[in-house]
Amino acid sequence: MAFLFQALIFENSPLWESRDKRTDGWPLMSSPLPTIVICLSYVYFVKIWGPNFMKHRPAYNLREVLAVYNAVQIVCNGWLFYELGRYGWLSGNYSFICQPVDYSNNEAALRILRASYWFFMSKFLDLFDTLFFVLRKKNNQITMLHVIHHGLLPMTIWPGVRFTAGGHACFFAFLNTLVHVVMYFYYFLSAMGPGVRKYLGWKKYLTCFQIMQFIVGSVHCFQLIFIDCDFPIAFCWWIGCHEILFFFLFINFYRRTYLPQQEMKSSPQSKKKNVRLKIC
Repeated sequence: MAFLFQALIFENSPLWESRDKRTDGWPLMSSPLPTIVICLSYVYFVKIWGPNFMKHRPAYNLREVLAVYNAVQIVCNGWLFYELGRYGWLSGNYSFICQPVDYSNNEAALRILRASYWFFMSKFLDLFDTLFFVLRKKNNQITMLHVIHHGLLPMTIWPGVRFTAGGHACFFAFLNTLVHVVMYFYYFLSAMGPGVRKYLGWKKYLTCFQIMQFIVGSVHCFQLIFIDCDFPIAFCWWIGCHEILFFFLFINFYRRTYLPQQEMKSSPQSKKKNVRLKIC
């Protein structure tokens, strides 16, 4: 990964010459270094500076802010899902088996290019998830999964937007925006308070939905190993390996979060306790 980024920042390198020149001059597209700096600063803030800053301060009540933030996320991801579907994966012109990148300037290709770019930019908006955890002193929710997921995604997506915006690899963005619409809708409801929160017992299934995203995405990427397709296989490996990484991280999260609850419910002691509670 370090070699890849090192090669990218030299303008005369063969790899850099193969970039998508339609994104020349776009913010954060001239080099991967600003994205790397932002991601590293994010990790430092949420793991070190932020918790120390809040150590002797009361937690902020951000209920209204969170409601607005989650609503914005729903709208943004819904728009991106529409764009990637309308002009790409649901248009009838995209193949789920092999989809080369259209580097032309026709309307559909440019809409996919812009949607891919704004999908990349939306990953910086996602960093506010953790910022709000810090300000609310929810340090138990700043898990390794959470930090790796948010801190790694912008660096994962940057090469795809700079070199292969659209085409086979943007299926990841298409799936991810759909998952985020559902996820932030859940968070929006949870921010409404205890009256609504009692109807949110489906969080476990939301995690399953996220895991399914990584399974489908990795299969979609790695099928090009066996198919002759005019798409850079390196970027399918790049996205596919990250899909597998996140798959195992989310599986581990699911096991630690939900399986102990199921074991407690099925244990004899738990059943006796439930019987006593019902009798009382």
